[in-house]
Amino acid sequence: MKTLAIFDLDNTLLAGDSDHAWGEFLISEGLADAESHRQQNDAFYAQYQQGTLDMTEYLEFAVSPVVGYTQTRLAELHIKFMQQFIDPIMLPSAQALVDSHKNKGDICLIVTATNRFVTEPIAKRLGVHDLIATDLEYLEGVLTGKISGAPCFQAGKITKLKSWLETNSKQPEYQGLTLENSVFYSDSFNDIPLLEAAGKAVAVDPDDKLRAHASKMGWPVISLRQA
Repeated sequence: MKTLAIFDLDNTLLAGDSDHAWGEFLISEGLADAESHRQQNDAFYAQYQQGTLDMTEYLEFAVSPVVGYTQTRLAELHIKFMQQFIDPIMLPSAQALVDSHKNKGDICLIVTATNRFVTEPIAKRLGVHDLIATDLEYLEGVLTGKISGAPCFQAGKITKLKSWLETNSKQPEYQGLTLENSVFYSDSFNDIPLLEAAGKAVAVDPDDKLRAHASKMGWPVISLRQA
């Protein structure tokens, strides 16, 4: 039976947060006011770390400077974003972990609260089989600034993952995959609901709250940042 290897993205497979980095990129491109946008971006990130973040409010803020942009223009921006902000935080050990699962025949899946626009090219670079993320709304190829569906955050990750399993269970490549026969890698206490639901939980460079919970639960703790 194949194992479903599930990965959080930010601060797990990356040595940083792609959502927060997107805000810094917008500032560097002159698309957002440096002082006000950075202040709000940092405040939202602090709320995420505290577990009090309104993900819908944050995601709408994160894409507000590019509302009305076409998907073509957004893709052009993302190329620069990858080169300037994502490439420097890619982790060779994270790529090796993904590749080790793929070499065993496992199905690799990223489940992230960050929106699909920001994360899809990163997931493709890492070579995972699929991505579950928060989806953004487009009308006639233009970004509206709204979220499509529910955010993929905290317990919402379980809901979206179960829906993904139900939708994809008939595909030969994904047949037989179950949440019970899965392993989930994450750095954040926000992911405790999915960590507890997965067959195996692994804390990766965890925050203090997750480290304490992992110790209590007897979960392994690993680092992808240490050589």
